[in-house]
Amino acid sequence: MADKRFFANSGPFSLGVIAERVGAELAPGVDGTRSIDGVAALDAAGPDELSFLDNPKYAGAFATTSAGACIVHPRFADRAPPGLLLLLSPQPYRAYALAAQMFHPETVKGADTFGAPALVDARAAVHPTARLAPDVTIEPGVAIGANVEIGRGSVIGANASIGKGCTVGKDCFIGPNVTISHAHIGDRVLLHPGVRIGQDGFGFAMGLPRHEKVPQLGRVIIQDDVEIGANSTVDRGAGPDTVIGEGSKIDNLVQIGHNVEIGRHCVIAAQTGLAGSAKLGDYVVLAAQVGVTGHLTVNSGAQIAARGAVVHDVPAGQQYGGVPARPIAEWRREVVELRRLGRRPKPARDDGK
Repeated sequence: MADKRFFANSGPFSLGVIAERVGAELAPGVDGTRSIDGVAALDAAGPDELSFLDNPKYAGAFATTSAGACIVHPRFADRAPPGLLLLLSPQPYRAYALAAQMFHPETVKGADTFGAPALVDARAAVHPTARLAPDVTIEPGVAIGANVEIGRGSVIGANASIGKGCTVGKDCFIGPNVTISHAHIGDRVLLHPGVRIGQDGFGFAMGLPRHEKVPQLGRVIIQDDVEIGANSTVDRGAGPDTVIGEGSKIDNLVQIGHNVEIGRHCVIAAQTGLAGSAKLGDYVVLAAQVGVTGHLTVNSGAQIAARGAVVHDVPAGQQYGGVPARPIAEWRREVVELRRLGRRPKPARDDGK
């Protein structure tokens, strides 16, 4: 059971209601009125909790779980221990995610961190020209500049700073110590603690006698349903805007340079860096520590393996990996051949030694 000091529980729910909302089917003989109090992992769940099995690696835990109910693929149904109530789904992990959202909706949209929701704290500094919806939460230490607009239901965490002229949409979560400038942010956006949005891009006219700073005159545009992990940075554009498309999910410690354009529903893992003016299509996946060179395009549906270095455009729907990144089958063959070379016997020397 999730710790109630941190995670409010909206349950209980009946199995029938859960199955309907997550798109699962009750196994034959399962009582849809059976009440479930929460969700938990297979090895931690109790008799009033729901769990799931997606990865066959955890089939052993599934066979011994004390959970009251479990979401599983139909092919694993015959491995269930006696008494375990099953919800059948072709996508157990997705179904579990939806079920967990039912019990803990605040973890999806973000919630106040101080414990005083729908309140503008007296210790915040809000410019008199800022326009806040009536049910916005502003926590202690927040600084909100002139002409800022914040939509209903949004939460601005402690010590966050929103610079003059910025707009934040409805039902957003701006975590503690986030800084935002030169940016327009859509609805239902989550910015985790320490995110930096809208600071100068890294632009200099290099040469003698000194490197001249190029004014960064663009903005950051973050569309609806974007999530950005802790301590990630998004530079504003140099002239064009930096754009993050609808539904994209960005991990912790990601660097996004000026003029970058990220399409819809992309996934970018931790410690990845996108250099200035790089473009991602829709549904692109960049695994951890990928580097993308500036002024090139990773087209829609492409996937880059961890630590890949992208130095050329990547065609749509392709999987690339390695340094430099190339088609993943080619990269894997090269890795295998190098391993074989490393294991070959050392050739004998001409002197017989």
